[in-house]
Amino acid sequence: MSVDNQKTFKDADLPRSQGLYDSRFEHDSCGVNFVCNLQGIASHEVVEMGIGALCTLQHRGAIGAEKNTGDGAGILMQIPDKLYREVVEFELPKKQFYATGIAFLSHDQKRFKQEMNRLEQIAEEEDLEIIGWRDLPIDASESMPLMRQVFIRPKGSENISGLELDRKVFPFRKRAEREIFDEDEKQSTLSGMGSGANQKKGVYFPSLSSRTIVYKGMLTTPQLGNFFLDLTDERTESAMVLVHSRFSTNTFPSWPLAHPYRFIAHNGEINTVQGNRNWMASRESLIETDLISGDLDRFFPICTPGASDTASFDEVLEMLVLGGYSLPEAILMMIPEPWENHDGMSSERRAYYQYYSMLMEPWDGPASIAFTDGSLIGAVLDRNGLRPSRYWVTDDDLVVMASEVGVLEITPEKIIEKGRLEPGRMFLIDTNEGRIIRDQEIKEGLEQ
Repeated sequence: MSVDNQKTFKDADLPRSQGLYDSRFEHDSCGVNFVCNLQGIASHEVVEMGIGALCTLQHRGAIGAEKNTGDGAGILMQIPDKLYREVVEFELPKKQFYATGIAFLSHDQKRFKQEMNRLEQIAEEEDLEIIGWRDLPIDASESMPLMRQVFIRPKGSENISGLELDRKVFPFRKRAEREIFDEDEKQSTLSGMGSGANQKKGVYFPSLSSRTIVYKGMLTTPQLGNFFLDLTDERTESAMVLVHSRFSTNTFPSWPLAHPYRFIAHNGEINTVQGNRNWMASRESLIETDLISGDLDRFFPICTPGASDTASFDEVLEMLVLGGYSLPEAILMMIPEPWENHDGMSSERRAYYQYYSMLMEPWDGPASIAFTDGSLIGAVLDRNGLRPSRYWVTDDDLVVMASEVGVLEITPEKIIEKGRLEPGRMFLIDTNEGRIIRDQEIKEGLEQ
């Protein structure tokens, strides 16, 4: 079959291959960075530094002749409870006892009402209560989804918080994205996860969590802080931020496909993604967990059709974490170090990787992946180390990791440690313990 006539996974997202153009070669790299206070002290200064670092990564995003359009920029951070508590018109539960996220909705009034009604119905069916909605303060334009921020909690339970609460709202979010379509699009793939033209025809949540929130869109890096006015509000505080400047790789740009996702942002691509998706689809019937209530079939397929490689990676990682694996363990399941021919590896570690190789195949490709759950934050490289990233630690407990040097101006005298990510090794910070956990300690803990 000729290249022109091949039906590929990316056909919904890319122009038809013709002449010298072949959509298989739509590849490039992005920019990723995180800024973290080692002791977990939240401040607006950390948010400002993250946005500043993001702006220095502008050259990593896709900007063409029209300088005011980009492939995407975003920020993942701890929930700014202080801000939300002061700006909403309803009473919020204690910090981490409510979940919140931004919903991408339709501008069409009829469809918008249908979406809101269906969201209320799904919340009721999942035994959740929508506390209220907030009109997000943004510098709006018509070439974007309608955005509303939701606040939600379990019905009749005041003792569920953090990760346990995230497990409760996960079914609500997944069902909303799977089930709420424009009537004319019911037979299409999940809208918003394909081409930009389809993105407004369904509901999408960049995040919905009691611990973290994502602000993102099809923006350039300098536009992000000016577009989402929360980000320049002094009351917006976080101990860590993860930012990303996107250059679209295996999908065309759209609002939902900007980074970060719920747990990760990454620079590069997963070359094995089609095989990874196929394997995940084949094992869905074997997935079991007592931690997420109800029939798991309502979340399938785990990997959303039409999504990018990063989105699929994040969806699988999210399922593993909510299903009971720790974040570092889930990351190492998906990106193990090259253990098969490692002569110096201990028998315990080899057995660890051998066991998990029967449950999950490696997600391989040139990638630097940064991840966080709001308490832990870290990064790993692909197993061959083909995407460089560097980090700095200062004497005032600031940790900066980026896909390249120079994202922030740091006085050399303040730097007490610097290094680079290494293939097969994890860089991890635990803000609850206030320390960097070294690769050896992480893996020895998992082997036991």
